[in-house]
Amino acid sequence: MKFKITLTALLLCAYFSTNAQEISDTKFGKGLINFTAKDSSFSVKFAPRFQVRSMSSWDHDGDQYGSPDHNFIVRRARLKFDGFAYSPKIKYKIELGLSNRDVSGASDFNRNTPRIILDAVIKWNFAKNFELWAGQTKLPGNVERVISSANLQLIDRSLLNSRFNIDRDLGVQLRHKSKLGSNFVMREKLSVSQGEGRNVTEGNEGGLQYTARLEFLPFGTFKSKGDYVQADLKREESAKLMVGFTYNLNQDAVRERGFAGDYMFKSDGSLYQTDQTTLFADAMFKYNGFSLMAEYAKRTAEDAVALDLDGTPTGDSVLTGDAINLQAGYLFPSNYEIAGRFTSLNFDIIGGGSIPQEQYTLGASRYVVGHKLKVQSDLSYTSVDGNDDNITFRLGFDIHF
Repeated sequence: MKFKITLTALLLCAYFSTNAQEISDTKFGKGLINFTAKDSSFSVKFAPRFQVRSMSSWDHDGDQYGSPDHNFIVRRARLKFDGFAYSPKIKYKIELGLSNRDVSGASDFNRNTPRIILDAVIKWNFAKNFELWAGQTKLPGNVERVISSANLQLIDRSLLNSRFNIDRDLGVQLRHKSKLGSNFVMREKLSVSQGEGRNVTEGNEGGLQYTARLEFLPFGTFKSKGDYVQADLKREESAKLMVGFTYNLNQDAVRERGFAGDYMFKSDGSLYQTDQTTLFADAMFKYNGFSLMAEYAKRTAEDAVALDLDGTPTGDSVLTGDAINLQAGYLFPSNYEIAGRFTSLNFDIIGGGSIPQEQYTLGASRYVVGHKLKVQSDLSYTSVDGNDDNITFRLGFDIHF
């Protein structure tokens, strides 16, 4: 399957390169291919990207840090297509994943196949400030998750995001924006989706998932949609702020994290179901090379511990708790950036109480062509329940045509 998709992409590249040389003009970072039909009935932009990285990790064994574990991986390798069809008001995006981490997660609920499709969504601007989205894409969740993995100022997203985000799903979204004054902008985003994550093919096992998000930009919009790009690469000349609030209800969820995690089975093969609620509050601030992102997340469940037919715990439970993430960076005129992050998590445990976890990260980046070509590194220290746990050093390279 992966070979067939890769071959198809290469054939598309060959076709468009031979048919668009005279009507397409592009450069590095603007897409490998930019093709527009002569009658302006459709367009295609093709932009492959990949991330490679190395990681060294030292675990604390209660007395001292042991020998490091080393790992070299292709973290992401993706093919992205976007453009418009029939009218500039009807846009689309297709993104395919090729790396092991991108396609892993085969199960009976996706016919035991690789999860290659990341995004397959149509966006219809059917009225002045309204857009209707349909297909598979990211839900309007916490700002850190919606920011593309290609546009991060540290090697990867935070622990808050990996534990509590609501990620991609299949469904529809309605989006609207309005001005509340000369500069003040408000954006509303509503979503109804299947609730079990991406590439599920075997029907809806639980209930549906409902998401609502409000965003306020009191000082106007950011340059180049910079509220959803980490690092102030555009060096905002005046202060810009985006504050967002998200409410998510996954009704009768059957997985430990709603969209992800193990399915919670009972002894007869049926699925345990419970309502899961996730709340987010976040902000993005930028000014003259300085950037600050702050996030709060909280997940609760009606009955977090999965129970079997006889009322005894099955061993599965919903991942509940809350987290705070603070991240800031400064971009020097030379396009070097120093960034730091603090993340605090509290996981609820069966029987009451919580397990606190904290992580401190310091990173450095060199942006050669913005986020399109960059070298990054970071060093993280993690503690669990107040005790030393882990030190990790990472080095990564990004290239995005």
